[in-house]
Amino acid sequence: MVFDSAQLDLQPYAGFDMDRYVRRTRCSWEDLGWQSLLAQRFDHVPLVEDMELPATADLHLILPVGGRAVIETRTGGRWSRHTWAPGRLELGIPDRPALRRYRADGPLRSVQLHIPRRTVERTAEQLGGRAVDYASMAASVAAGDPLIEETVRAVGAADETGDLYAESAAAFLAVHLLTRHARLPARRSPAREDARVRAAIAVMRDRLAEPLTLADIADEVYLSVYHLVRVFSRATGETPHRFLIRLRIEKAQRLLRDTDLTIAQIAPLCGFASPGALSTAFLRHTGTRPSAYRNS
Repeated sequence: MVFDSAQLDLQPYAGFDMDRYVRRTRCSWEDLGWQSLLAQRFDHVPLVEDMELPATADLHLILPVGGRAVIETRTGGRWSRHTWAPGRLELGIPDRPALRRYRADGPLRSVQLHIPRRTVERTAEQLGGRAVDYASMAASVAAGDPLIEETVRAVGAADETGDLYAESAAAFLAVHLLTRHARLPARRSPAREDARVRAAIAVMRDRLAEPLTLADIADEVYLSVYHLVRVFSRATGETPHRFLIRLRIEKAQRLLRDTDLTIAQIAPLCGFASPGALSTAFLRHTGTRPSAYRNS
């Protein structure tokens, strides 16, 4: 993966045992002669216990296009989890090494882009000279962006030789990331916080059946628990805990209404430890018990 590039920061990958974790099926540097952006496609092994990802300066966009797994990542503190699923974007934060592990039921595939840090920061200067909050950007991207998703797919499948296409794609992605997923620290702080609220809600929906804690959610969106509660409550009018319970109750209502699953089967699908816990929460939030709701 290491190339002699004046723009991309790939030297940290020197010594990285790529064959242990992935098989590269496409590389824009080798196949197309691109230098302003690196696009690669990978087939991943289904089991990883200790993959150490090096810290690089570049922005690293990862788009899963095949397979499912629960990925556990540690970036200096506690472990965090997210679901690997087709279409779920991830942005690696520059200069932050990570340890990763996962177990998948089958093969995983991805398209990955490296955008030079210099391209992003030069674009930021042209947009007003602001400092880039990459952690906030990563949290916002994780909440979803159909335009970036389709762009990554298109760039990963492109066959344009020479560097003009790569340079244009890198410039477009840098502008879009900065205008859609990064905000001015003073003027647009609420918008940046809203992006993290959207990311927190995406985590809740993605892991609704799990015993999710506030600390888990806060880690996923790069906030402290205190800050998460404060910005979430300000943006939604509810605490994260109450919002999560409401999502679980709404899912339980859909399952009660649209399926023949028993209450005992529905409870774990909605993140409740037992049918009794579901019944208690359901009564508190709706004023009726699950059985009565189903029969109404």
